[in-house]
Amino acid sequence: MTSGTSDDADAARDRRALARECATAGIDAAHPESVIRDAVSLAGETLRIGDATFDLTDYESVVVLGGGNAASQVAAALEGVLGERLDGGIVVTDDPAETERVAVVRGDHPTPSERGVDATRRLLDEADGLDDSTLVLAAITGGASALLAAPAGDLTLADLRATTDALLASGATIDELNAVRKHLSELKGGRLAARLAPARVVTLLFSDVVGNDPSVIGSGPTVPDPTTYADALDVIEAYALDVPDAVRTHLERGAAGEHAETPTAGAAAFDSVSTHLLADNRTAVDAAAAVAEDAGYDALVLSTSVRGEAREAAKTHAAVAEEAIASGAPLSPPCVVLSGGECTVTVRGDGEGGPNLEFALSAALELPPGSALCAVDTDGIDGATHAAGAVVDSGTVTDRREARRALRVNDALPALDARGALVETGATGTNVNDLRVLVVDDSQSTKRNSG
Repeated sequence: MTSGTSDDADAARDRRALARECATAGIDAAHPESVIRDAVSLAGETLRIGDATFDLTDYESVVVLGGGNAASQVAAALEGVLGERLDGGIVVTDDPAETERVAVVRGDHPTPSERGVDATRRLLDEADGLDDSTLVLAAITGGASALLAAPAGDLTLADLRATTDALLASGATIDELNAVRKHLSELKGGRLAARLAPARVVTLLFSDVVGNDPSVIGSGPTVPDPTTYADALDVIEAYALDVPDAVRTHLERGAAGEHAETPTAGAAAFDSVSTHLLADNRTAVDAAAAVAEDAGYDALVLSTSVRGEAREAAKTHAAVAEEAIASGAPLSPPCVVLSGGECTVTVRGDGEGGPNLEFALSAALELPPGSALCAVDTDGIDGATHAAGAVVDSGTVTDRREARRALRVNDALPALDARGALVETGATGTNVNDLRVLVVDDSQSTKRNSG
């Protein structure tokens, strides 16, 4: 076929559309309604969660407690399974779903808020009133670290907000960020489990962290914490964070033994706690791969653990597209290469953006003709923006100097918005980390686009 502008435009549009379609399928597959339907069932008085079963005749009541972006969706799905056997509970979220038995109370994400503090106090009050006749289904999803806001000791909400903002701007990993947050909280780092004891606690996890460490997901309110006050101080020092004096003093006193450490493995608080991972990044990536294969593309999962600076990781993905076109490795086009994980941004400017937006803009500067990439946060909110991410190709950037300037000042969103590249889903009802879909066409399409 001879070169033609309409053919090239159609091929580029199809690549971008497939990248979006794959990303959408990944988000849908990780929605609690789908996940709970597959993982949880009730037969008579036997509750099945994954491979575990629970005899509900052993308990006088069953309640749902928890928090996170997807917590209310989990609660609604559990109501659908348990019906009248569910007696109530409370979840804190920024994405409310309609429920009949479980109270849904609003908080805020990614920075804790006053209403989040009030909501968390309600949750803790309920937790303190439970005993060993209660089965607690603890729904912990991505976003719980910010939404479940309970300042420890004499700390204030302002202290938490300032520290969270400093951490989010520093480029610290989620493990490091949560090591600090756990030691500034009344319920994170296993402390909620201690308050729930002796109730039977079954933790249901939707992971938004690389590696699926339960102590990092939502800052691990119901699981043992391997980190210490000293570890939290190390993070503050490593990133030279400007945190309130009250925060530094609290951590220093904790490291000196003046505050009780978060409970560790073997503590009595966890004698009646079990943990079940119901969905993670692989859930979304595998579903996206299935859509690509149904469309006739070979699919490869590059990794679900991609991390580091977003704009640098994007260059690696562009290099994968270049290699596929040049040598057929790791796959020969037409192919789709997928990845997940959680990249970070070191904020140096005052623009508007997030990790996926910076990933997409950086990729747009590097992608070869014949390829397209969609990068989204599965919760529908990239950083503190209204966009989930963006879909880009080699034609997205028309002013390379301006695109590079936008990256320098962390202002990716308006640059991508001006090119119609944003992916705007609104709150998706789930959160299983970031998802990236790289589409590479066959060599003939590439030749036409570059001819």
